[in-house]
Amino acid sequence: MKKFSSLIVPLAVAAVALVLFVRNTDTLLPQKMAPEVKAQTAERLSPIGAVYSGSTGAALAAAAAAAAAKAATSQAAYGGTLDGEVIYNSLCTGCHTSGAGGAPMLNAAGIGARLAKSGLETLHRHAIEGFTGATGTMPARGGNPALTDEQVIASVDWMVAQSK
Repeated sequence: MKKFSSLIVPLAVAAVALVLFVRNTDTLLPQKMAPEVKAQTAERLSPIGAVYSGSTGAALAAAAAAAAAKAATSQAAYGGTLDGEVIYNSLCTGCHTSGAGGAPMLNAAGIGARLAKSGLETLHRHAIEGFTGATGTMPARGGNPALTDEQVIASVDWMVAQSK
């Protein structure tokens, strides 16, 4: 037992000394953060809400609402545009021009026939939620989850108008 104690005590002291050395050495080295990491950290630590009162608060609330609306628009696909033609030419044309995957073509026999058979609300719902049927498959939001419901509806409405 004496030999064991005489071996364990120096090893424990050495372990504690190594831990202290590593701890102190780590704080001596400068920590560099990339600007992107700093910005992400600041964003994560920013408050998620605020309390506004009085006339100053009303102005701050309006500014915050405008900033939130701008941020929401920047996260929407195609800059949040509701121009159906822009969305069609950017996303939908790949399938609806060639009929790939059973997609109805942009003509009276394609989308026009689907409109007559199912109705506009059903076309909107299938475009937003997706659809798999005997004639083909429509991925939800045309395969772009960043599209808003309004953008999908605008593009479907534009396609219907072109198919008459």
